[in-house]
Amino acid sequence: MTSAPPPKPAPAASGAPDPKIAMGWLHTAKFLTTAPELKHLPRVDVPEIAFVGRSNAGKSTCINTLTQQHRLAFASKTPGRTQSINLFSLGKQGVMDAVLADLPGYGYAAVPKEAKYRWQQVMGNYLQTRDNLKAVVLLCDPRLGLTELDEILLDVIRPRVEEGLKFLVLLTKSDKLNKTEAAKALSIVRLQAGGGDVKLFSSLKRQGVEEVAQHLWDWAHPADTEKPGKPAKAAPDDLPEIND
Repeated sequence: MTSAPPPKPAPAASGAPDPKIAMGWLHTAKFLTTAPELKHLPRVDVPEIAFVGRSNAGKSTCINTLTQQHRLAFASKTPGRTQSINLFSLGKQGVMDAVLADLPGYGYAAVPKEAKYRWQQVMGNYLQTRDNLKAVVLLCDPRLGLTELDEILLDVIRPRVEEGLKFLVLLTKSDKLNKTEAAKALSIVRLQAGGGDVKLFSSLKRQGVEEVAQHLWDWAHPADTEKPGKPAKAAPDDLPEIND
């Protein structure tokens, strides 16, 4: 008696996101350029997604995990050493369709005041005037929650958020929390964020990786074309002190 062929897997629901597409797209990330000043950044006409956060928040590790590359974003062993905006291009078959921006960390006290002030100006101008900036991903340690410096940064981008800029808060290193602690951290930061999405993320346990990848894909490939709002004028003196 001939056995029946195994049933074919059910197709994905119509319109349902496929995380494999987003992860495959992120894996195409390549180093594009580094800029110590805003004037050195290239003008590009594709969506740009910026990663920001305090020093040691796990920003470089997060980018490397999402792109499945060990050393795409350089994690310096010396906080405050990285003082440039690093851009990474994304796009299949060599056609760039988005850019990731890795901004210097902030909050490290040992960096000289002159360097901090310079980066306040650079970061303020970038976040408030970069025309193709589509979204901001703010990383923070859930054991600390959003600090005063993080809240200052959110206040700086709020005018652009009101015009359509997306932002996501990632609670990195969430593997260091138990379920109760994680739920409490989520609840507190959601209140602090005031409108942004908040998610737990762990590079070690790969918690939230595919979900965040889908967010990035959706931001870079909106279903309908949106006209970017007019960026607000920069107020760099209001920015947190920058270093990584």
